[in-house]
Amino acid sequence: MDKKYNSKELKRLESTRLYLDALQEKHSKLLLVRVDLSYGENENVTLEQANKDFNRLLNNRRGKPKIFKHNVGYTEMVEHTDKKGVHFHTAFIFDGQKVSKDQIKGEQLGVHWRDNITKGKGVYYNCNRNDYGEHHGIGMLDHHDKDKRKKADEALAYLCKDDKNQDIQKVNTNNTTIKQFRRGRMPQGTSKKGRPRNK
Repeated sequence: MDKKYNSKELKRLESTRLYLDALQEKHSKLLLVRVDLSYGENENVTLEQANKDFNRLLNNRRGKPKIFKHNVGYTEMVEHTDKKGVHFHTAFIFDGQKVSKDQIKGEQLGVHWRDNITKGKGVYYNCNRNDYGEHHGIGMLDHHDKDKRKKADEALAYLCKDDKNQDIQKVNTNNTTIKQFRRGRMPQGTSKKGRPRNK
């Protein structure tokens, strides 16, 4: 990562790094699934409605075991462009000892967004299937694989960016409090100081 980050991006990057550290402290393997969620080209969806849809997706983690069983965390960035409208860059993180097929999991998440959450209005892009995840920091992450962890940090850094051209405030018509960047809660009982697990 050789680009310069502003203070907001640095804060997000550090928060995400510590979050992944904490998850790795709890789990010897993690499965990182990157899915971009958006809407069809002809769908005029407001930021507020899109945020409700995504919140519903998060809430489904408690009641959709086929899709979200063994889900241990997530990170998310919501953006807006004139071409794509409101869209979400997401990474859902699973216990890699229990879930191993990242491409299938990405499809399950995307189809659920398209068919159940948005009732056919949504579209998705399964990064694990289309971007060859093993070479881009997503997919299976073993705690002792330092090279893959570096790539994972780089992959998740994309969800920490602060792009003025994609700022959601310009379409926040109701001045609603909507966070552009979110991640799951820090796991309980972790040190928050790094990766203490040793070989």
